[in-house]
Parts: sequence; C-alpha cells; structure tokens
Amino acid sequence: MQEYFASLMRYRPPVGMWDLLDIAIVSILIYEFLKLIRGTRAVQMAVGSLFIIGLFYISTLAPLQTLNWMIRNVLVYVAFAAIVIFQSDIRRALAHFGRAPFFRYFTRQEAVDDAIEEVVVAAGVLASHRTGAIIAIEREIGLRNYIESGIPVDAEITYDLLVTIFQPTSPLHDGAVVLQENRVAAAACFLPLTVNPKVSRDLGTRHRAAIGLTEENDAIAVVVSEERGQIALAIDGGLERDLTIDQLRDRLRTLLAQRRTGARRASAPAYDY
Repeated sequence: MQEYFASLMRYRPPVGMWDLLDIAIVSILIYEFLKLIRGTRAVQMAVGSLFIIGLFYISTLAPLQTLNWMIRNVLVYVAFAAIVIFQSDIRRALAHFGRAPFFRYFTRQEAVDDAIEEVVVAAGVLASHRTGAIIAIEREIGLRNYIESGIPVDAEITYDLLVTIFQPTSPLHDGAVVLQENRVAAAACFLPLTVNPKVSRDLGTRHRAAIGLTEENDAIAVVVSEERGQIALAIDGGLERDLTIDQLRDRLRTLLAQRRTGARRASAPAYDY
C-alpha cells in the first residue's frame, strides 16, 4: 500500500495555478448547489440519484448484467423527468446565480432605474388615496440596525407590494419600509425622531422620523402624508415637501446616481422644515 501511494505521488502531474483555480470554482459551485437544494424536494432527488449511481457501479463490478442494463436505459429518461419535475427549482437556482455580485455589477443601473420607478409609482398611488407611508432607501451607510428592528421581507421591489404593506389593514403598515440593494429588506421598522427645534410643528411622526433618520446617515426617505396626500423627500436632515411624481423621480435618480459615482451634490434645494 505504501509503495502504491509512493508511486502515485511520484508520477502525479504538477499542480499549477490553473489547477487551484479549477478546484476553487468547482468547490464554490458545489457549495452553492448544496445551499440551494437544502430544505427542498431536490434533496431527496439528490439522495436517490446517488443511490442509483452507486448501484450502477456495483452492477458493473459485480457484474450484475440485468441491473446494469436497466439503469443505463432508465437514466436517460430520468434526466428529462428531473427537468420537468424540478423546473421551478431550476429557475430559482438560475435566478440566485444571476443575483450574484459579479452579475449585479453589469445590471446595477437597470435595477436601480426599475426600483426608482416602482417607488415613484407606489408613492403616487399612496398619495392619491391619502395613505401614509415612509420608505427609507439605503445608500453608502448601512441601515442594518433599523432593518433588524422591523420584520424581514427580502423581496423584489414592486409598487403593489409597497402599496399593500402600507394599507391600514396590513399588520406591517405602522413603521417604515427599508430598501437595501434594490430589494425590500424589511417593513414595520422603527426610525429615530428628529429633535431639531426648527422642524415645523405641523409635521407628523412620519416626517419627523424621516428627518431623524437622514440626520444620522446618508439615507434618503420618501414620505407620503396621510392628512394632505402630499409626497416629501427627506435628505441630509432636511425635507423637500409637496413634490410631484416627476420631481420625485428626478430627485431619486440624482441622489442614487451620486451613490454610484461618489459625487457630491453641487447645489441643494432649499429645505422646508
């Protein structure tokens, strides 16, 4: 046995950088695959597949000709059956890989524009129905503390989801929605209220919470007034009130574009406290 391993090590090809990269990529793919199938029907499918593969090698070595012939002929159809049965899991896996940071780098601009449009449409619908709402958008400084204070959602940003969350009958309407990396991270989040004495007394809790959040970090917050049906935008501890849909869209595009370029605002609008 020792001579066998000694000869194996003696005649093995040298391991280079490409070999290490190959092993690393395969390891990552296997790890991500195991994460995806954990807790799904695919686990039982994987166990059954391993069992059939084991039987195939046993039938080859034994030899068990009938069993070997049956497995060789059945495996062709099992592959097609797996694609049909687990098509939803396959779509979920491809979508998961598509959200990887490497691919998000190429689709970030489009994703940001889509997210902005969904937020703008939601704000317009909520304002037209005079439904109060506050939507906080993370930029460079993380909002993890506020996300943990709410209910995790981790869903794609859509206007109907945002509108549904802020319906008075929804258990998540009382609080803020936090958007992170173009996704709805959490709802019913608690935000700090501003203590700025210059803030107008006619502003409610939502506006004060939006201002308080933006006083502590570089986040921005879209606020819909329940009393007036007006849209406001909190940024840098100030409040831009009574915005139209088009104005809100332009301001969000400008502010979120600054995050990607790292540029500072050349001129700020006058804040109405």
